[in-house]
Amino acid sequence: MGLSPSSESEKSPQVAPPTTLFLFGAHGDLVKRLLMPALYNLTRDGLVDDNLHIVGVDHNAATDQEYTAKLEAFIREEGAKKNAEGGEVLDPRLWGRLAKRISYIQGDFLDDATYQAIGERIEQTATGNAAFYLATAPRFFAEVAQRLGKAGLLQEDDGVFRRVVVEKPFGSDLPSAVALNECLLKVMSERQIYRIDHYLGKETVQNILVSRFSNGLFESFWNNHYIDHVQITAAETVGVGTRAGFYENTGALRDMVPNHLFQLLAMVAMEPPAAFGADAVRGEKAKVVGAIRPWSEMEALANSVRGQYTENKSAGLAGYRQEERIEPDSNTETYVALKVMIDNWRWVGVPFYLRTGKRLSTRSTEIAICFKPAPYAQFRDTEVDRLRPNFLRIQIQPNEGMWFDLFAKRPGPTLDMEDIALGFAYKDFFEMHPSTGYETLIYDCLTGDQTLFQRADNIENGWRAVQPFLDAWTKHPEVQPYIAGGSGPEAADELLRNDGREWRQIDG
Repeated sequence: MGLSPSSESEKSPQVAPPTTLFLFGAHGDLVKRLLMPALYNLTRDGLVDDNLHIVGVDHNAATDQEYTAKLEAFIREEGAKKNAEGGEVLDPRLWGRLAKRISYIQGDFLDDATYQAIGERIEQTATGNAAFYLATAPRFFAEVAQRLGKAGLLQEDDGVFRRVVVEKPFGSDLPSAVALNECLLKVMSERQIYRIDHYLGKETVQNILVSRFSNGLFESFWNNHYIDHVQITAAETVGVGTRAGFYENTGALRDMVPNHLFQLLAMVAMEPPAAFGADAVRGEKAKVVGAIRPWSEMEALANSVRGQYTENKSAGLAGYRQEERIEPDSNTETYVALKVMIDNWRWVGVPFYLRTGKRLSTRSTEIAICFKPAPYAQFRDTEVDRLRPNFLRIQIQPNEGMWFDLFAKRPGPTLDMEDIALGFAYKDFFEMHPSTGYETLIYDCLTGDQTLFQRADNIENGWRAVQPFLDAWTKHPEVQPYIAGGSGPEAADELLRNDGREWRQIDG
């Protein structure tokens, strides 16, 4: 993740070193929909070469050829759905290069023979370096790591590396996250662990650091003297779909807040690191998440909203309790709104409002930084109530970019003001290749850059901050209804109105 100014020599990043990449859970959606397309894109961009070997590991029976053909068919089918122009989804020459290096191991994750076969495959590829991507159900994370360690597959010697990528959710609460970290650290060092959050692979998220720390204009007002509050939104239009089994045991808070939303919060609120190295950046992120105020039970209830979408007959949208494999009396939340405070010098007194939900009106992930209003005295003959706050908006998806909302005089003889947006969309300034958001993260893992990956203390600080909400909701499990396809529960609007503020309208 190079953050230095570009030069001619830096425009072509180094090719990742020879590695055997093992994909545990090889038949799962994550591998098919995201990881393999990302590896194809890395091949397209010349960031990996023919020295990268990809090995799927799963319990399903398949030959190397059958597994490769299944991946190709799936990627073509999914790509055709998205490609309205009907062009070629896969470059045959490029896919042929990649397909030659894909193989498969059939094996049970809990069988020592599987790990013996993995060791033999590493020897066959003769690369020495190996990365193990745990694209499995969370219950297998500790088991797979322990068995890799027991088989000696995590030992690093003779200049080779061994790395483990762990997907979310990393634990289900603070005790389970601590236990998982302890388990992993028994068989490998912290520098071998890559706790992944795909939000950090998005260009706009990485650009937060560049925009903040390379532009002197921002840093001068990036504090509680000028910023009134911060809103972080992750809104989805889809329901739970095929993830009902996972979602019933997880809910919106565990699924989104201690990882995705807190990572966005950390990027916005962290102090300037001493350097843009992995340890310095991750250290500052851990500090700011660790500074989130721990609410009492009553404070947690007062500063949170749990919502669940209900049926919208006119739009033909089922309610959560009508979804397949969902209990008719389920109290699992599909929407969360939280208010958190960061108790440090820079942010004391500045509330951070977080919201995330499914089956909302618009798909959008956005950070909106609200600045304190200008004095109104000189505008006493103007409709002051029309003066909306100035927001700096950083949109992560779908329209990646950054905009600043401000006021300008409308042409004419009277002093009429209009709010306008200054900014840029990535697609208008840069050539944007199709991507899944995993390309940067896979490449960083292969090259050994941990900047965009979470450290143990960051993970535990995140769970420590949400634990009061989990504990309070255990005693008070009620959910606030909101209609599918709407903007969320009324109680979420009330959460901000109690502070004299309001949510920014979600932009798509």
